[in-house]
Amino acid sequence: MTQLEQQQLGRTLWGIADDLRGAMNADDFRDYMLSFLFLRYLSDNYEESAKKELGQDYPEVYPDILKQLKVTSALEIWYNENPNDVEEFEKQMRRKAHYVIKPRFLWSSIYEMARTQNGDLLHTLEKGFDYIENLSFESTFQGLFSEINLNSEKLGKNYEERNAKLCTIITKIAEGIAQFSADTDILGDAYEYLIGQFAAGSGKKAGEFYTPQQISTILSGIVTLDSQDPATGTRPKIDKLLDFACGSGSLLLNVRNKMRLKNYIIGKIYGQENNITTYNLARMNMLLHRVKDTEFHIHHGDSLLNDWDMLNEMNPAKKQVFDAIVANPPFSYRWEPSEAMGEDFRFKNYGLAPKSAADFAFLLHGFHFLSDQGVMAIILPHGVLFRGGAEERIRTKLLKDNHIDTVIGLPANLFFSTGIPVCILVLKKCKKFDDVLFINASEYFEKGKRQNRLRDEEDGGPNDIQKIIETYQFRKEDDKRYSRRVSMEEIAKNDYNLNISRYVSTAITAKEIDLKAVNETLVDLEKKIKEATDMHNGFLRELGLEELPNDSGSK
Repeated sequence: MTQLEQQQLGRTLWGIADDLRGAMNADDFRDYMLSFLFLRYLSDNYEESAKKELGQDYPEVYPDILKQLKVTSALEIWYNENPNDVEEFEKQMRRKAHYVIKPRFLWSSIYEMARTQNGDLLHTLEKGFDYIENLSFESTFQGLFSEINLNSEKLGKNYEERNAKLCTIITKIAEGIAQFSADTDILGDAYEYLIGQFAAGSGKKAGEFYTPQQISTILSGIVTLDSQDPATGTRPKIDKLLDFACGSGSLLLNVRNKMRLKNYIIGKIYGQENNITTYNLARMNMLLHRVKDTEFHIHHGDSLLNDWDMLNEMNPAKKQVFDAIVANPPFSYRWEPSEAMGEDFRFKNYGLAPKSAADFAFLLHGFHFLSDQGVMAIILPHGVLFRGGAEERIRTKLLKDNHIDTVIGLPANLFFSTGIPVCILVLKKCKKFDDVLFINASEYFEKGKRQNRLRDEEDGGPNDIQKIIETYQFRKEDDKRYSRRVSMEEIAKNDYNLNISRYVSTAITAKEIDLKAVNETLVDLEKKIKEATDMHNGFLRELGLEELPNDSGSK
C-alpha cells in the first residue's frame, strides 16, 4: 500500500468516527474506535499465523461455503473438525504467535454479528475482551480493554440501544477497511493517524497522550545520531530505549522506525505511562506496529514516584541505563515532593524541583538512567531556561558538570495541549564539546488556523525539521540569528541563564536606510508640493477666494 493510500484509509476511518460519535466526547469514542481497530489487527495476524502453522490442513473455503456451514472463518471450521487437536494447536500458537484468540472472538465473527444486527454482540464482545486480556497469553494483554465500557450510557440508554450502536460502529469500520488492502501493516499507520486526529479534537487533553509527528521526528533524529560525534551519522545500535512519559508510544515507535529504515539494530523498548487509558493505547500501538511482546515493556505507573521496580534498583552494579531517552512530559506539572525525596538517588545531587513546576524533576528522573554514551532529548517549556530559585540551582549544576549539550527553541502553537513556545534540551553524561549549541528555530514555521506546523517540504522547499536536525548534527553556525555555539565562560557571565535571546539574536534586523536617497526624495516632493500650491492659488485668485499658505508664507 502506498503512502497516499495509507492516508486515505486514515481519512476514511476518521470520517466514520466523526460521523458516528455524534454528541459523544472525542476521547470516549476514541477508545471504542481504536480498540476495534486493534481487535481487527489481532484477528488478522492470528489467522495469518494459524494458516502458516496448519499448512495444508487449513481449510480453503469461499464465503458462500462459510455461509452454508454457518461459520465466519476457515479457522472455525478447523476447530469444529479437530476438537482433539485444539489444545496442542493453541500451545504452538502461544509459542509462535505469542497469543491465542478463539474463533468466536475473531473480527470476522464479530463483524458478522454486527452486520446481521445480532442481539448478542455486546455480550460476545465482553467475553472476547475478557478472554484476550486474561487467557490469550501470560501478562501481555492484562487490563488492555479495562477502560472500554461497553455498558456506558454514552452508547445508549439500554442494552438494545447500546448493542445497536456497537453493530453500526463495527459494520462501518469493517466496510471502511474493506476498501483498502488487507495488509495488516497498514492498520498500524491508520491507528497512528487516528490518534493524531483524536488528539486534535481533544484540545488541551491531547498533551496527555500525543506528541505531534513533526516534533517526534526531531527527537528521533537527534537520539539516533552518534551520541559523541553526531556528524559521523546514525549510530549502528541502540540497546535500550526509554520514554518515561510515553503517552500512546508514538515517540518510541518513531525512534524504532528510524533505526530499522537504515537496517540498524534497535534493542528493547521501554516506556512508562501514568494514565491507564493512554497506557493501554501505547501497548496496542506497539503490537499494531508488529513490535513483539518480548521486544517492549510498557509500565503503568508514576515516573516522579519511581514506582517501577526495574528502575528502583539500589545496587549500582544492577542499575538500568539506556542508550537513548526521549520524553515529552506534562509541562509545568504541579507535584508534591516529600522531604524524603530530597535524598532520592535521582535528585540528591541537584535538589528538588519546585512544587509549582516538576519540569526539572522529570528531566533529572530520565537523566539518572542515561548511559555514559547515551543521549537524551526532552521537550520542556521555555521557563526551564531562565527561571530562578531551585530551578536555577539545578540548571547551573547541569551546566557546570557539562551535561547540557544543545538548547533548541521551537515556534509557538505547535502542540495541541498548549500555545506557548517550548524548547528541546539535549543532554549527555559524557560530552565531546565543551560549549552549548543554541538553535533559534522559533521563526521557521508555517502558520495555521488552529496550529502552526514545521515545514517538511522536499524538492527544494523549506524543511524546518531537517534544518534543526542538521544544525544539531554538524553543530552549524551559518546564521548567527539561527544558531550559535556558546562557551561556558559566556554562559557563566550570564549567571547560567539559558534564555535563547541572550545568545542568539531573536530581534528582527532593521532595514538599512539610505539617508541621502531619502533626503533627495523629500526635497523633490517639497518642490512638487510648492508648484502644485502655486498653481492652485492662481485659480483661487481668479475666483476671488482666499489662497492657501505656502512655504514662504505669501499668498
